[in-house]
Amino acid sequence: MPERTGPFWDGITGRAPLPRAAAALGFEFVDADPERGTIEVAFTATEDFTNPVGNVLGAFLSAMLYDTVGPALLATLEPGQFQSTLELKVAFWRPARPGRFLGSGQVTRREGDLAFLEASLAGSDGTTVATATATARVIALADAAGAV
Repeated sequence: MPERTGPFWDGITGRAPLPRAAAALGFEFVDADPERGTIEVAFTATEDFTNPVGNVLGAFLSAMLYDTVGPALLATLEPGQFQSTLELKVAFWRPARPGRFLGSGQVTRREGDLAFLEASLAGSDGTTVATATATARVIALADAAGAV
């Protein structure tokens, strides 16, 4: 695969810093196949992410899924493009304890500038803890400052 550039690729290759939100989630790039529109990433949930009974808050799981579906699309884009998320729907399947999570995402369909995305988040034992679907719009990178 030829060397790719753009905000996503620059961040994961170290040519630019990772976004601070991704760094806070312990984001780690694992693999991507831009032609297939798939990605694998990992996150590390610390004790700081937990509720009073020690489970990772759903908001953090949602943020991990958001940082899986977005990069699945970003990995497929040209250097001058970015994405703006229009909606994200999350389903929580079971409680999650702090630790390492693997996010698997994919672009399921693209129609012009609209993209339909899905992702799953699994704990270190491989059990799915949450899934998400999302819709995003491909936008010009120059317009991204006002995007979600």
